[in-house]
Amino acid sequence: MILVTGAGGNVGSELTGILARGGHPVRALVRTPRPLPDGVEAVVGDLNEATSLKPALDGVRAVFLLGGYEDMPGALAVMRDAGVEQVTLLSSRSVVGGHADNAVAGMHMAAEAAVRASKLAWTFLRPSGFMSNSLHWVAQLRAGDVVREPFANVPVAAIDPYDIAAVAAESLTTPGHEGRAYAITGPGSLRPADRLRVLSELLGRELRLEPLSDAEARVTMSAEMPAKYVDAFFRFFAEGEFDDSEVTGAVQDLTGREPRPFATWARTHLAAFR
Repeated sequence: MILVTGAGGNVGSELTGILARGGHPVRALVRTPRPLPDGVEAVVGDLNEATSLKPALDGVRAVFLLGGYEDMPGALAVMRDAGVEQVTLLSSRSVVGGHADNAVAGMHMAAEAAVRASKLAWTFLRPSGFMSNSLHWVAQLRAGDVVREPFANVPVAAIDPYDIAAVAAESLTTPGHEGRAYAITGPGSLRPADRLRVLSELLGRELRLEPLSDAEARVTMSAEMPAKYVDAFFRFFAEGEFDDSEVTGAVQDLTGREPRPFATWARTHLAAFR
């Protein structure tokens, strides 16, 4: 049995489907009941409350794990005591050369450290920025044809969450990934205007990107997230602390196929933008 935490999220929802279609026993950890693919068992639990995980761990061999929770060591101890043997952790490329005092990089660095200390077999997935972050544009595109975006000149080798899930499934179901950390990206490095151009073509609309100034970006972002994360992203993309533009070949190496381009992700999720 494989337990998928964050099963309602962009990566977890893709992973549960991939595992179920592959005939692997899969259980989804959710905070509230939700529809799941056929063959996927749902168990309610919360990674912030380690003891709540116990019912979900019965018979579980491996766990797909999200980081950033309050008591990662405690949750991992409960997993180990329940007989879990292996963890695949969703981390971030920002940990490589990252600074622990950066809230985003530090969160992922702490999660990796907790997994290492757990003595469980581990694999770290360190993806670039998600293509699904473009869903943040939905409200703006429903209101008009202009998208206002921070860090508009910053290229990111954005990855389809489906490809992250495909790599996760490989690490959870085949041997040889223990103690490995994979930097996984999409097939190319795109600026926001590049992504918007693809959506414009698919939607048949004349869409326009309007860059936010740093001052405007800070105000907009502060309404959506805590100040420490706003500061972290400014350190990444305004101050140049993190370069997320480099493309790697890890997805093809691990899955035997090229990672999906942004156009494929956009077609799959186009209904959200209409």
